[in-house]
Amino acid sequence: MTKLNKHSVCIHTGEIKDEQFGGAVSPIFMSSSYPFLEVEQKRYPRYFNTPNQEVIARKIAVLEQAEAGLTFASGMAAISTTLLALLKPGDHVVFQNEIYGGTYNLICKDFDQLGIQYSFTDGVAVNDFESKIKSNTKIIYIETPSNPLLTITDIKAVAQLAQNNGIITVIDNTFASPINQNPILLGIDVVIHSATKYLGGHSDILAGVVVSQQNIIDQIFQKGIILGGNLSDFMCYLLERSIKTLGVRIEKHNNNAMDIALFLNNHSKVNAVYYPGLANHPNHHIAKKQMNGFGGMLSFKLDQSINQTEFKNRFKIIKPTMSLGGVETTILKPTLTSHALLSEEDRCKQGITDNLWRLSVGIEDIEDLKNDLNQALI
Repeated sequence: MTKLNKHSVCIHTGEIKDEQFGGAVSPIFMSSSYPFLEVEQKRYPRYFNTPNQEVIARKIAVLEQAEAGLTFASGMAAISTTLLALLKPGDHVVFQNEIYGGTYNLICKDFDQLGIQYSFTDGVAVNDFESKIKSNTKIIYIETPSNPLLTITDIKAVAQLAQNNGIITVIDNTFASPINQNPILLGIDVVIHSATKYLGGHSDILAGVVVSQQNIIDQIFQKGIILGGNLSDFMCYLLERSIKTLGVRIEKHNNNAMDIALFLNNHSKVNAVYYPGLANHPNHHIAKKQMNGFGGMLSFKLDQSINQTEFKNRFKIIKPTMSLGGVETTILKPTLTSHALLSEEDRCKQGITDNLWRLSVGIEDIEDLKNDLNQALI
């Protein structure tokens, strides 16, 4: 078959042909019970191998240039199953300091009792990772762009460091999406997505995905069938529907976010803007090297003169809601949502202050978004 570009992969790769009626979209196979006698493969939803589950795994694996993948019931199910599959008591992990709050909670609340050792880096330069490596380090885990400060980590440099030391690399690629960034091409071993975000894209799906080489996916599969974090066939169907428009949605997200970042960067009521597409971002040069687009996520710090409650309540179309990656623009305060379970001290270490707001820029008309922000920033 002719190699397809990403837009065509989003639409056509992995789809199930409707042999009975010839429908244009993959049918949903909702059965939880399949034959076990005289069949090549015993199918069962918890085994990640129903027809609809396989569609999503194949499609995202191709988008990420990976050999294989698995679908999960949430991003955290994907993250926790992956880490628990690849680690054992006595192993050590180096984590990037700036990561999603849910991942941070998993590490700090569960790893000690599981006997898994861990270190957080002091920054995101390759030296910060190298200084934390021990003789028992099994994994280096990164997230770039990071949540919520859009920190950029040099993926290729970290991957090379890990390869030189025989260490597995894992990345949370949620903020970038497979359209903007393909870490496997830069040497990363395992790529994770909260498919709830850009892959779903419509704020109506909860899902996660892991892709990697087949032997690593086999290990994650063995842990996954025990933990049972599989994705339902109906959610798989919705996710396939959503991924068909991923390429065109991400282009609009990228363009809108760049415009909004420039707008906020020049606004007198905004003290700082964090967006890798801005020339003043400290690692803009790395982002340019490893990303095809800078994404739809940004964060900013409000000037202390603004009443934050009134600011939140002034929006007309921007929605003050949790999560991100939908076609609609949403805004939240990380101290109250994504990183609320962290202690104030831990948040401060990451630079997550009370006046920080995270904006997931949607695909609305750009002037409407600018007008809504401008009238809220009074």
